[in-house]
Amino acid sequence: MKRILVINTGGTIGMVKTNQGYVPNLEKFRENLNKMPELKKGAICEWELYNMLPLLDSSNMTVEEWNKIGEIVALNYAKFDGFVILHGTDTMAYTASALSFMFENLGKPVIITGSQIPIGEIRSDGRDNIITAMMIASAQKVNEVCIFFRGELLRGNRSIKYSSDGFMAFKSPNAEPLAKVGIEILYNEAMLLPKPTKSFAFQKLECIPIGVIKVFPGIQFELFSNIMAENLRGVVIETFGAGNIPSNASALLPIIEKAFKNGTVITVCTQCPQGTVLLGAYETSNALMSAGAVSGKDMTTETAIAKMYYLFSKGYDTDTICKTMEISLRGEI
Repeated sequence: MKRILVINTGGTIGMVKTNQGYVPNLEKFRENLNKMPELKKGAICEWELYNMLPLLDSSNMTVEEWNKIGEIVALNYAKFDGFVILHGTDTMAYTASALSFMFENLGKPVIITGSQIPIGEIRSDGRDNIITAMMIASAQKVNEVCIFFRGELLRGNRSIKYSSDGFMAFKSPNAEPLAKVGIEILYNEAMLLPKPTKSFAFQKLECIPIGVIKVFPGIQFELFSNIMAENLRGVVIETFGAGNIPSNASALLPIIEKAFKNGTVITVCTQCPQGTVLLGAYETSNALMSAGAVSGKDMTTETAIAKMYYLFSKGYDTDTICKTMEISLRGEI
């Protein structure tokens, strides 16, 4: 019988409706879990519940909370066979991406899930999500951070929140699901990361100054010159298509060149949910590469941000970070 640690960080799954809207309610959440026969001790696995207080709406997640979650897993890594993290949907993809880098040589399943409707309400999707997440964690087929939601197991650092109100809340546009859940749980064996040969390690993240710029028609790049100051360590630029910017973006390139000389890492991602950045494929993207920007390839913006946090926290120099941004570390590219 496998032992699973369920880490409750908050989110809709454990909330109740009040006059002020949905709020976390730990007592009611415990009560609802105890009512589920599928979660009776020993039905699926032996499990324990750890409540990360205060419980949070995931919109309030920060690097500090990522570190707290990571530390809980690291401290209990030897005691449990797998981990299920209950989390709000709004920033779940960010947390999944961050943890995927923070956990080095992860040899156990870390499954993040939640719900669109609180578990105590009629039609809640939380029941199936938490039950199946615990089954997947107990099966120990995966050795990485994943999101399980509505019948699909997705690589955490390949996921995006797709819908604010649909049960299919997450998608992995550039990578196939690791498993699909129907009558049976069917694993995509070719997609699973191999079990590591080295020992597990946990890398705490530093709160590095990082920014995101989304390119849009008519953008006035000169307005960002003050933002691209010396203390800004990393910038993700969301460009059109395969990495294109307006051909009249003459104000942007000197800004990028100056930032690059100051040690800022500029990573180019695409605004398209599906596809990859190909710097130099078009004239309008070649200028970015010449100015010192690196390609995020088919990484999500969530993952590019998390990866920057991780690489800077490792203490790498700018050149190493730029090169590593274009190399897949955890299946993110």
